[in-house]
Formats: sequence, C-alpha cells, structure tokens
Amino acid sequence: MLPVFDFAREMTTAAVLARMLTAMLCGGVIGIERELKRRPAGFRTHILICIGAAMTILTNLYLYQVMHLYTDVSRMGAQVIAGISFIGAGTIIVTKRRRVKGLTTAAGLWTVGIIGLVCGAGYLELALFVTLMVLAAEIFLSRLEYRFARRVQDKNLYVEYRSADDIQSIMALLDTLGAELGDLEISRIQAEDGETRCCAILAVQAKGTDVKDKLIPALLALENVSTVSEM
Repeated sequence: MLPVFDFAREMTTAAVLARMLTAMLCGGVIGIERELKRRPAGFRTHILICIGAAMTILTNLYLYQVMHLYTDVSRMGAQVIAGISFIGAGTIIVTKRRRVKGLTTAAGLWTVGIIGLVCGAGYLELALFVTLMVLAAEIFLSRLEYRFARRVQDKNLYVEYRSADDIQSIMALLDTLGAELGDLEISRIQAEDGETRCCAILAVQAKGTDVKDKLIPALLALENVSTVSEM
C-alpha cells in the first residue's frame, strides 16, 4: 500500500473527507463515460451510488471503532453489494429485436458500488486503480469488442411454413449459406384462409452472409415457405 494514503486509513475527519471525495471522484469519472454514451445511468447516478456505498461502510466502521459496538463490520457492505442489483436491473432492457441492452451499465453500477465500499474502508489506491481499469474496459475494450461483433450479423427472422417437416429444409439451407442458428422458437398459427401453419423465430448469426440480399430470398425460394421477415 502507498504511504501517501496512510492518513486516510484513520478514523479522523480529514480521513473521512478524503474517502468520500475519492468515492465522488471515482463514481463521477466512470459516470461521465456512461453519460457521454447516453446510457440510462449517467454521471449523477454513479456518483450517488459510489458515495452512498462509501457512507455505508464508513457508518459500519464508525459503529465498530468509535462507538465500540461489536458488530460485523462487513455486514452493511454486503447488503450494498446485494442491494445494488435492483438498480442495475432497471438499466437492462430487451429490444424489439430481442437483444439485451444495458448489461454493461448494470455491471458498471455494481462495480461502482464496490468501489464506494473500498473508498469508505480507506483503501484509496485500490479504488483509483480499479476506476482506471473500468474506464479502460469501457472506452478501449469496447472498440475491440465492436470490431469482433461487426463481423457477425445477429438477426431474428420470422418464418411461416406449411408443415413441421419443412423446418428441416430451412435448417439445411441455413447451414448451406454458412449461417449459424443460435436459437429457435416454433409455434402454430391460424392463417386467414383457415389453414393451420407453422411459424418459427430464428436467431441467426450470419458470417459473411448478407441477410437481406441472400438469406431471406433463399428462404422465400423454398417450396413450402410463405413468409420471411426480419424482426
């Protein structure tokens, strides 16, 4: 541990102020990055969570070190780690295309809560180091992730066909075109002419395949396939 932060490990007014300011700094720096990307939880949300977590662990330490109430000094902090989940859940959404968004923001909120606990405990160098790591992951590694994701087109296709046996020819066609089937949901519907037809939602990962120009026309060309649309 760095000697320059030794003063912050004591239970003094200056130490408490340093811990809370560090929590505000770490939460704010991470929150700015989320704010610039127009995420649901931004600058103020990250600051409030971080200083709230820091205040929680500081209160627990105060009860133990100053008031001499012999309690588990990690109990309140453990509740922060578990309780932050309801805020993170509010940032996760499922789009119309059945894609989950907001997981990175939710994970960031959970991490910011723990950074606040670390600041409240006085381990300031760890809090600052982890803040830099989080920023590196969200700014630089996201670009690397985007480059890999751009090579794969994730599409949800809605397909209507005549009988249950036709799904085999559909899957064979996907394999021929180099499209990987990630998920499959099959059900039956009543068509306008009164005929019962099968329908499926295909979660397709198409590598090197243009979904609109190749995959959809190829599916429509199958004999018993009546409808293909992108969701």
